[in-house]
Amino acid sequence: MVNDLFFLYDEPEDTKTRFVSFMGEATRFDLAITTTNRFYGKKIVINIQNGRSAIIGHDDLEEEGYLEFAFNLNEREAEELKTFLETVV
Repeated sequence: MVNDLFFLYDEPEDTKTRFVSFMGEATRFDLAITTTNRFYGKKIVINIQNGRSAIIGHDDLEEEGYLEFAFNLNEREAEELKTFLETVV
């Protein structure tokens, strides 16, 4: 029952979502990129193909292995995604 839950927050917010599909040399990407007032200016990036998601900012793009781990990608695929995300975040 809802009355038994302990909510940390429950706040509606209008967000902006961009849907992008592109083909790299290694793989195809189908992404949903959501802009919100939360997460200190970072974007919520969802890989629609496998349902994996991450909150990403410029600092995350520079963290070695982050995209590989977050989206279950190999190094080449992660580099293609990073190249695109650098223009978005």
